[in-house]
Amino acid sequence: MSEDILNEAELDALRALDTPTVCNALEIVAPDRRAVGFTTSALVCPRPQLPPMVGYARTARLRAMTPALPGVADRVAYYEYVAAGADGAQSKTPRIVVIQDIDSHPGLGAFWGEVNSNIHKALGCPGVITNGSIRDIDDCAEGFQLLAGNIGPSHAHVHITDFGGDVVVNGMAVSSGDLIHADQHGAVIIPHAVARDVPAAAAQIAARESIVIKACMAPGSSIVEVKAALSKAAEYH
Repeated sequence: MSEDILNEAELDALRALDTPTVCNALEIVAPDRRAVGFTTSALVCPRPQLPPMVGYARTARLRAMTPALPGVADRVAYYEYVAAGADGAQSKTPRIVVIQDIDSHPGLGAFWGEVNSNIHKALGCPGVITNGSIRDIDDCAEGFQLLAGNIGPSHAHVHITDFGGDVVVNGMAVSSGDLIHADQHGAVIIPHAVARDVPAAAAQIAARESIVIKACMAPGSSIVEVKAALSKAAEYH
């Protein structure tokens, strides 16, 4: 894993793209991922103005409907896991927490609010993706992105049951260490093998799309100009 970790410049190149554009680029560099590896149902995003976030997945599962049973995951051990980063050591690489609420009624109790957003931001996380709930929206850590199943007022009996394993959030199956790109539209996993190829593929698509958009915006544009642009662009989204 450590040899695949992107440097800051490479991460910045991905942050400059929105998540739909990343999905488009993956259709070029990883065509087998065209219909898999991204969220497939809506997530609540109370902070749509925040820029895209990129990071390595820290995974966990939680419950909130019933009190924690003996032997569940220790909260401090979970925080240590998050702090360890993608390379398994104390690291400055960004981490995105992906937490699956495994209750029969996901989102009854919120793990995410003022306290945990600030803790996770201090541990190097730009945000969270969860099918569970969030709260304390106005008081959450500044700049911390929240993508969640719903917004609710209580934390109920919320507790981490385990961490570091595979999870599924809104149709996206995630393993610890996966490279995630996310924004207000949702999230997608970027395979490590093609991560460095995504920005160039995105630029290629943007160039093709600009042909169509320019033709459509030209004064007096008609079906003739649009058809010509579509033919020239060859591929667009």
